[in-house]
Amino acid sequence: MSIDGQTRIIAHVGHPTTTFRSPSIYNPYFARIGLNVAVVPMGVRREDGNAALPVIFRMTNVIGALITMPLKIDVVAMLDEASPAVTIAGSCNAVRIGHGGRIEGHNVDGEGFVRALARNGVDPSNASALVVGAGGVGSAIAASLSAAGIGSLTLVDTDTSRAQALAARLHAHAPRLLVATGPSDPAAFDIVVNATPLGMNPDDPLPFDPDRLSPGSLVGEVVLAEEMTPLLRAAAARGCRVQTGLDMLFEMIPAYLEFFGLPTTTSDELRAGARL
Repeated sequence: MSIDGQTRIIAHVGHPTTTFRSPSIYNPYFARIGLNVAVVPMGVRREDGNAALPVIFRMTNVIGALITMPLKIDVVAMLDEASPAVTIAGSCNAVRIGHGGRIEGHNVDGEGFVRALARNGVDPSNASALVVGAGGVGSAIAASLSAAGIGSLTLVDTDTSRAQALAARLHAHAPRLLVATGPSDPAAFDIVVNATPLGMNPDDPLPFDPDRLSPGSLVGEVVLAEEMTPLLRAAAARGCRVQTGLDMLFEMIPAYLEFFGLPTTTSDELRAGARL
């Protein structure tokens, strides 16, 4: 693809950029349809977010941003307008620059996860789910599982107050949802989600004991460092179905494109053209 003075930029902001897969998916698609837009990785640590993000959002050729770890929660305070998904999840992974420079935020993490469930033949309605990690991505997945009719939801986080706050927001929006906080024991759940960064580094511990998984349950991953993470390999050996971080990523990109007002496509077409 060619980048010139007319190119519109979608910033992919977070840290570390070495795990970013989106530029290798979006940019081949944009080139294929002749759209002069580019996704550009920008490495921003959490401690630099308050200084860096407002500057990025003021750049005249930036139309929006993909917000990834560790900035999804902090960016919410910078929004002029937040979607219901952001309000419930308490996190934002999509920012667009609206009329007059207004900063408009949305979250498609959970939508991507639930779309991937459907692609994998899993109906979350009335199922039981354990979400380990109540940060930006875990909160979004929990919110979308709630909207999809999940029967019961258990939230786990090393910061118990964060899990409890998410449970309270979910209960406020869905009073009939059975939501609890608890230990990271995956036994007897239909859907188990690792929504933590564990798995990004080779020496990371597993987020929970895979020997406690019920064979036949679905184990979902958000980590993109490798497609079959140690957790997913252990889950598959246990007889579980697995959903990779890439499954979720490819399913959320059409929703991102719609949010940015760009021509959208299917996850199948994106997979066929990706240069991973």
